[in-house]
Amino acid sequence: MSHKPNGRVTTMKAIAYDRYGSPDVLELRDVPTPTCNDDHVLVRIRAAAANPFDWHLLRGDPYLVHLAMGLRKPRRAMILGSDVAGVVEAVGVDVTRFRPGDEVYAVTEVGGFAEYVSIREPRVALKPATLTFEQAAAVPVAALTALQSLGNGERVKKGQKVLINGASGGIGTFAVQIAKSFGAEVTGVCSTAKVDMVRSIGADHVIDYTRQDFAQSGRRYDLLLDTVGNRSLSDFRRALTRTGTFVIVGGGGGRWLGPMSQRVKAALASPFVSQRIVLVSCNPIGKDLEILHGLIETGKVTPVIDRTYPLGEVPDAIRHLEEGHNRGKIVITIGDSTKVDIR
Repeated sequence: MSHKPNGRVTTMKAIAYDRYGSPDVLELRDVPTPTCNDDHVLVRIRAAAANPFDWHLLRGDPYLVHLAMGLRKPRRAMILGSDVAGVVEAVGVDVTRFRPGDEVYAVTEVGGFAEYVSIREPRVALKPATLTFEQAAAVPVAALTALQSLGNGERVKKGQKVLINGASGGIGTFAVQIAKSFGAEVTGVCSTAKVDMVRSIGADHVIDYTRQDFAQSGRRYDLLLDTVGNRSLSDFRRALTRTGTFVIVGGGGGRWLGPMSQRVKAALASPFVSQRIVLVSCNPIGKDLEILHGLIETGKVTPVIDRTYPLGEVPDAIRHLEEGHNRGKIVITIGDSTKVDIR
């Protein structure tokens, strides 16, 4: 970091890129420190977490990304990272819920793989006191998506049967625990190496997809949450009760639309089937982070961290995430930089 004579920070360290490609195009750079707008909270980041969204943006995959970010290359240098945890350094004049020194976690659109980030107040919540910064950074996007996929408890009733396809990933590990907190009987689907972990976080039943096909088992579920997108719509529907709910939060797809292709097919089929099909994307609102705060503080939900990397090793973290073998979340530690006046 560099400072003006009065002590204000003018630049910070960040992982940035200005062309699409593999993690090799990511660079540790000095970039301008963000300013704190009137309705924003400026956070000194202590930890961040990686999400599949990051490597999709980095590679420009699917091609739909190019339409949003720039056809041949990003329109501006990009800093990845949506999940952050850290300490409030400054607040805008319109901010009422936070003050400097507060420990928070939040969802930012981009910019989390850096020493500072400026975030709109509604996307920020106080960090659960029981979590480290690394654990807290693992929560926002994945846990919010899991919570909202389960309808904040409205889609899942006590005693209902829930199946989570991709139970060992970032969203899946939270979904297992949250569904259990709502009183559901939870079945998780994962690979052989992750069966014990999924069982350890509360799953009542675990299906090893290398040995058993949940769509052919004859069991029927009231809700099926898919985070992978590796099966056909008919396979998922076959595993549901006649009036069950199929929730889509992610998955594969073609080079043009990516995960959107599965969503388009589901949306077209929805009016013609008895089962309910729901498409969910993370809605980064602070009140749902506060709901998660309560689940975490009462011990009902605990983040699962696969491994951590320092800021300079973000390329390695993205490579590991892209391989798809992580158990829970991948976290970036950014450290406790010296507190300075950056207002």
